[in-house]
Amino acid sequence: MKYTQLGRTGLKVSRLVLGTMNFGPQTDEADSHAIMDAALDTGLNFFDTANVYGWGENKGRTEEIIGNWFAKGDDRRDKVVLATKVYGPMTADGSDPWPNHSKLSALNIRRAVDASLKRLQTDYIDVYQFHHIDRATPFEEIWQAIDVLVQQGKILYAGSSNFPGYKIAQANETAARRGGTIGLVSEQCLYNLAERRAEMEVIPAAQEYGLGVIPWSPLHGGLLGGVIKKEVQGGRRASGRAADTLADPTSRAQIQAYEDLLDKHGIEPGEAALAWLLTRPGVTAPIVGPRTAEQLESAVRASELELSDELLTALDEIFPGPGPSPEAFAW
Repeated sequence: MKYTQLGRTGLKVSRLVLGTMNFGPQTDEADSHAIMDAALDTGLNFFDTANVYGWGENKGRTEEIIGNWFAKGDDRRDKVVLATKVYGPMTADGSDPWPNHSKLSALNIRRAVDASLKRLQTDYIDVYQFHHIDRATPFEEIWQAIDVLVQQGKILYAGSSNFPGYKIAQANETAARRGGTIGLVSEQCLYNLAERRAEMEVIPAAQEYGLGVIPWSPLHGGLLGGVIKKEVQGGRRASGRAADTLADPTSRAQIQAYEDLLDKHGIEPGEAALAWLLTRPGVTAPIVGPRTAEQLESAVRASELELSDELLTALDEIFPGPGPSPEAFAW
């Protein structure tokens, strides 16, 4: 497994992030523990979760599964760079159960981090991420809360998720004015071959301010994982976003061209999509969310895959990016 620095920090992380969103809803605790053990065996040391994972009535369950795994010992916790998130309410229907029980007020951050630490059975979180922007809470308040948590030893770094470029800038400019905090060190964003809008402003902002970029949904909901081939072979049919996309003839033709290209090169589509992200400027590590050990093995193979210049050019022709800003929307 290859490693890199997380943004401008001294923290070394693997070029893949183990996403745990499926732990609980789709993968039971025993299999989740086996996947985490296998991840460590490959050298994958960066694990990502969120307080709301487990979903519905089981929000928090994913953190509990990870906490039970840490409790097995053998230096599991010490080997992992652990990232979790705060923002959403912990109720089953997503409603606010009581004022100040969601979003990024200093009060909710304090409450949420203590609850995550308890579920995770650890006394610190390496990267504490804001799951969404909070339009009602000023960054001065957010950074005050983060400073206290750092001083208490409960978190080491702060990161963002789903932030637009201007909010990354606003957050880190506020941190710089206040002093005493390093500001955001990472941004977790939607980014893949089929969804490249992050290249316009989010990734440039992250690079300018020294944030590591952690793409989520690298296969775009399964769309880039050989979905048409699986349908033809009688396997799992597309659902959700992938099915909606394939319903459009133009989009289906684009995905077919993508799968045909990779078939010509003898490369699995899902592995190519991950390998492509690892070639992109500013990207630290994409998040992979395996439901099985076999899916983890495929992701590890992708991290070792070298894509030729010819193939990279052909992928750009099928999935052209928007280009840099402001040229992408102006002259």
